[in-house]
Amino acid sequence: MKKKAFKLPFFQKGEAGNINFAKKNISSHFFLLAYIFFLLVFFTVLIARLFQLTIVKGYYYRLLSEKNRTRELIIEAKRGKIKDRKGITLAYNLPADIRKNEERIKSARIYLDPYVTASIIGYRQIADKNDLKNDVCLAAKLTLGDKVGKKGVEKLFDCQLRGKNGKKLIEVDASGKFLKELAVIPPIEGETIQLSVDYMLQKKAHELLKDKKGAIIALKPSTAEVLILASSPSFSSQDFEDGNFSSIQKYLTDKNQPLFNRTTEGVYPPGSIFKLAVALAALQEKAIDEKTLFEDTGVLQAGSLKFGNWYFLQYGKTDGTVDVIKAIKRSNDIFFYKTGAAAGVEKINHWAKLLGLGEKTGIGLPENEGLLPSPFWKKTVLKEDWYLGDTYNFSIGQGYLLVTPLQVAQLTNIFANGGYLCQPQLLKIKEKNKGTTYCQKLPILPKNLLLIKEGMKQACSSGGTGWPLFNFGVGGESTASASFKKIQTACKTGTAESQSKDHLPHAWITVFAPYENPEIVLTVLVENAGQGSDVAGPIAKEILKAYFERKE
Repeated sequence: MKKKAFKLPFFQKGEAGNINFAKKNISSHFFLLAYIFFLLVFFTVLIARLFQLTIVKGYYYRLLSEKNRTRELIIEAKRGKIKDRKGITLAYNLPADIRKNEERIKSARIYLDPYVTASIIGYRQIADKNDLKNDVCLAAKLTLGDKVGKKGVEKLFDCQLRGKNGKKLIEVDASGKFLKELAVIPPIEGETIQLSVDYMLQKKAHELLKDKKGAIIALKPSTAEVLILASSPSFSSQDFEDGNFSSIQKYLTDKNQPLFNRTTEGVYPPGSIFKLAVALAALQEKAIDEKTLFEDTGVLQAGSLKFGNWYFLQYGKTDGTVDVIKAIKRSNDIFFYKTGAAAGVEKINHWAKLLGLGEKTGIGLPENEGLLPSPFWKKTVLKEDWYLGDTYNFSIGQGYLLVTPLQVAQLTNIFANGGYLCQPQLLKIKEKNKGTTYCQKLPILPKNLLLIKEGMKQACSSGGTGWPLFNFGVGGESTASASFKKIQTACKTGTAESQSKDHLPHAWITVFAPYENPEIVLTVLVENAGQGSDVAGPIAKEILKAYFERKE
């Protein structure tokens, strides 16, 4: 039997849309090219970014990296020392501890006796935006976080006292932990300044004013260097330095105003102290002379008003016939009512201004210029006419007249130094600058100056008003002691009515000593305390005693 031949199955030729190897190859190539293209773009961007980071901004990022690795710390400079006239250090800085690794390595400021010296030295606080913007110091500009003088000597001599901060460069790890010290630029200490103030006298004045509101100023007559500038109540400079906010808040809300410097900013009627200016004006203008006599009648009439002499009002007695020396000695109101009327308000004002009243002294601290009233002032400000009674009140230092304690000290200094108006000085005048004074000679006739000085001398002698200074001296328990040394003083007391009738009058005394060759001018004011001779007089005596005993 014959076998059949084996045949393969029949395949029909495919049509379009069926298996097409040409199109499949084209599609694969497209995706491959796209992949390569995007890969190239990615690497191009990556390389470009790498180029930007390493080449274009490489320096910037290297600096940034270095900065993250290193830190610059501020080393606070030691602020300049403040010393008194005898070299006692009143304020100084502890050096910054450069072993520390803080953003700001601080230098603490210490005050020797912060309550005693606050009225002079003042205080510092952190510089605010205005301080930074308006900084005038060229050698050491303020930076954020620096402290700046805000009051007193700390403010007045801020540029000199301010040191130049140093820097410390350290290396840290990624977490900011200290690794090592790289470099240190040491700070530069500020200048040392020496004040004219005598710390021991300042301390004595502060003790005597304890629990009182008042002011004490002492000047050196020849140069007007300030020996004492005490205001009470006081505050602590250290509280401001240390940021003791609870204490600062108490100062700000205290009704007795401890931050108010009564020596330069407080204004008060001067009372009988002003009779010195009235006497000089009348003598200079020839309204009176050394032979002029007025009878003390006890009371003087001006229209419907009566104006009495203190001696008559208190004791029912009169001083009899009074000349200018006796008028100053006895502080006789009747004499000065008549003298003021004879000289006239305008003439008195003219001389009072020459003597430094109604003007700032130029000491450098915040000051009140006070007030010298006049008929024009009264008409302009109060819309009232000036009457004879106004002249009478003005002539005995009452009415609208206002002065600062420093102005009274400056006035007294003119009689102590022979007729020179001197600008008070807070810095000690060094030996090489002794010839340089801040004084101007006033056109005062020597004989008139002597008349007033004699009256002041007698005011502090038996029968005068300054009884605490009668027979003043040092070196013994009494005037009978063999070691006792009498020191003649010259003074004027004042008892000035305050604005409030519910309070006692302000107590004044102003004095210079020794009479023949004055070494110290001293002015004491105690607010609402009573008679000048009774309250201010004993305080003045204790300060003069401290001054002359230490000298001896």
